[in-house]
Amino acid sequence: MSTDSVADILAGRTTLGIELGSTRIKAVLIGPDHRPLAVGTAEWENQFVDRVWTYSLDAIWTGMQQCYSALLADVQRTYAVELSSVGGLGISAMMHGYLAFDADGHLLTPFRTWRNTNTGRAADELSDAFGANIPHRWSVAHLYQAILDDEQHVARIAHVTTLAGYVHWRLSGRQCLGIGDASGMFPIDSTTGGYDAVMLHEFDRLTADSPLPSKLADLLPLVLVAGQPAGELSPDGALLLDPTGRLSPGAPMCPPEGDAGTGMVATNSVAPRTGNVSAGTSIFAMTVLESPLSRPHREIDLVVTPAGDPVAMVHCNNGASELNAWAGLFGEFASAAGVPVDVGTVFEVLLGSARDGAADCGGLMAFNYLSGEPITDLEEGRPVFFRAPGSSMDLATFMRTHLYAALATLRMGMDVLQRDEHVRVERMFAHGGLFRTAGVAQTFLSAALDTPVCVGDAAAEGGAWGAAVLAAFTLHRLRDPASLGEFLDCEVFAHAALTTVEPQREDVRGFSAFMKRYVQALPVERAAVQYG
Repeated sequence: MSTDSVADILAGRTTLGIELGSTRIKAVLIGPDHRPLAVGTAEWENQFVDRVWTYSLDAIWTGMQQCYSALLADVQRTYAVELSSVGGLGISAMMHGYLAFDADGHLLTPFRTWRNTNTGRAADELSDAFGANIPHRWSVAHLYQAILDDEQHVARIAHVTTLAGYVHWRLSGRQCLGIGDASGMFPIDSTTGGYDAVMLHEFDRLTADSPLPSKLADLLPLVLVAGQPAGELSPDGALLLDPTGRLSPGAPMCPPEGDAGTGMVATNSVAPRTGNVSAGTSIFAMTVLESPLSRPHREIDLVVTPAGDPVAMVHCNNGASELNAWAGLFGEFASAAGVPVDVGTVFEVLLGSARDGAADCGGLMAFNYLSGEPITDLEEGRPVFFRAPGSSMDLATFMRTHLYAALATLRMGMDVLQRDEHVRVERMFAHGGLFRTAGVAQTFLSAALDTPVCVGDAAAEGGAWGAAVLAAFTLHRLRDPASLGEFLDCEVFAHAALTTVEPQREDVRGFSAFMKRYVQALPVERAAVQYG
């Protein structure tokens, strides 16, 4: 136990980041050196209700309180002191989706998460009208679909926000959003640092005869860039996070960001020709652009970094969930056989075995689609595994097949960037649960993208750590006008350790051969959705 760390905690020389992910809420407390001091987590899961993926507001706050309580316990266990205040606070959460409130702050319709793909007509019409790709999961697509569907709640909307924006609002009283998260609600003009004025005008024209009560700009959150103050933890917010009353209000808060933005921060991927891949329930790649793309692509979202610089995003709805399901099955088998093992060991053994699998997966094929996948034009998903007669059904190749499947749709989107748009990526940083087993998924991602892939020890705590770093940056900007990139390079990552894997030719050829069969087999997945 470090006496310096104890002193930092007691003096409030810390910042706290909390991220609400798809299956887990995580809190990370960091000290002045930006290293994690304590961690707390809580598990949660979305519900499929009336054909909509959602979380209840009660689940949000129950999970937040459990997560914060676990953090308090970790501080007490590690340092034998009570955490009663923090120097700064940052909130991050899953991007996109739809949370619409009336003037009294009441939720008008259940939270519609990024996972929903029932917005196809809205996405198509807005993409045509804007001359830009508007993905299914973006907030404006959900809003416009509600208008197209004549939903009664539209006439009562006072404001629309994301999950991070909602949590920040309840904790601070301020309705604002970090520019990265805002760029997943509505297109951003990087030259002005706000919503695209031309597209706002076009949306208002399209909805002039709708019951929407005001112009769209009046319904969207205020946009802030990294480093700008975004209010402070209110007395009500402190009690909401810590019902015991031990947490003091007043902590300055940074703009709330989406998980893509905190992922960029956690991997120091905010400069041109850098990028990162985040792999969890979904999997997505963020590549910071040097110049605009030649034309819109439905596989590519144009978003921005937390500092407002343009980014090409390849987002795939389906990531590691199906791998988790198979790991659960193998763990259950081990227990039934009388040799129970913990979840970490199950993953270590299963993913570790994949190193020895056939480079092209030897006739095995899998689709990890638990939900729809816009990149492959599927509104719903069905997990599928099949193999050719005579293929080798060994554990190593089986696991490699499922790891390849988790990366396959990402590869399809990245091909558009790398081959069609000739976007250069010098290296990709990887983070998320898929990369916890050292070297395995990292090696396969390097083969999938034919690009060096780095994993850093500092980013091990993911987006929650990134949110804490953004909170620290807001405090830093009070005394130093450094840019976000300069702050990360000089203050946070100056001595960070990185492990880099270079693409291996055999794996690159093997992944390409797998992808050829994957594309040819897509009709099997479509049939499973239709008849399954």
